[in-house]
Amino acid sequence: MEPTSRRDFLRMTAIAAAGVPLARPLIPSIAHRATPTTSRQERKLGFALVGLGSLSTNQIAPALQKTKHCRLAGIVTGTPAKAVKWKAQYGIPDKSIYNYDTMQRMADNPDIDVVYVVTPNALHARDTIKAARAGKHVLCEKPMEVSTEKCQQMIDEVKKAGRQLAIGYRCRFEPHHLEMLRIAQQKELGDVRLIESAFGFSIGDPTQWRLNKALAGGGPLMDVGIYSIQSAEMIAGAYPIAVSAMTNKTDPVKFKDVEESMTYELKFPNGISASCTTSYKVNGINRTTAYADNGSFGLTPAFNYDGNKGWRSDNKPLEAPEVDQFATEMDNFADCIINNRPTSVPGEMGLRDVRTMMALYEAARTGRTVTLEGVRG
Repeated sequence: MEPTSRRDFLRMTAIAAAGVPLARPLIPSIAHRATPTTSRQERKLGFALVGLGSLSTNQIAPALQKTKHCRLAGIVTGTPAKAVKWKAQYGIPDKSIYNYDTMQRMADNPDIDVVYVVTPNALHARDTIKAARAGKHVLCEKPMEVSTEKCQQMIDEVKKAGRQLAIGYRCRFEPHHLEMLRIAQQKELGDVRLIESAFGFSIGDPTQWRLNKALAGGGPLMDVGIYSIQSAEMIAGAYPIAVSAMTNKTDPVKFKDVEESMTYELKFPNGISASCTTSYKVNGINRTTAYADNGSFGLTPAFNYDGNKGWRSDNKPLEAPEVDQFATEMDNFADCIINNRPTSVPGEMGLRDVRTMMALYEAARTGRTVTLEGVRG
């Protein structure tokens, strides 16, 4: 994919926001206000959740109960006990309960329209491809995958199936982040020059998949550092053209496979730079700040499921309503499908971010700045 200029970046935003179908493959677009248009039909799309871990259990399934255009219609799990529990809790019929070896049978189930992939990172391509070959649309959790090659496979398979692929970038639909975007685009404090962003926490169980590189693809960068990348891209209105990075490790036993912490810099074609930090070592790292010619504005905390707080240096309010981010994300994708408009968070966006993260790992390994401009994903 060729580098996208700020003008093209914003032009595609307008196209996506207007609901105009694209006559060519979807390309990344910046977020737009995520208010669904009036649907052509009132039926709710059936969502099947693939992977019934903590995120599906505590966030996504409850959010589905709050949506306007979606309903929980199926599950995929490798744990029979979870299938029994979810069947009882949500009234899921036996025909809509699958394991990872029977997903292809979804092709014969018209109750399922969308598959939401919530498995470990390195399994996203496997499950997305199965869903696409069963003729389903796919919403895939971030990061899209652990390599650009797998990302491209996902894009190709969903495109071949004539379906849509969206990446679970919930902050693209979160009102506080959209207000940050509005302030930057309207230059209320002048042109943005510098962005600072950080997200991290102290990770627990040393045996969990997030610390297994084969499943996670990396450490905190892949898990929570990607939020800072997305925040910087939204505010800058562009994608990075060069990156640099350093990693840190104080516990080589627990973090034998992945980085413990990373500090990194993103350089954008419009001269904006972003300085970011991510960590699995310490709690309380959760903020994003934009520095402009005439002041600054930001969110602290920035990336919570709820309770994000905004501020501005001119003491004007940076306020936004609270929403269920997963419900808003899923309703937006359902509306895209129902009204035949492109998602604003397509697979190409996910691929671009994975490419950026792979460049950051290369920069940390070599100690050099890695250039992205002109390099295909």
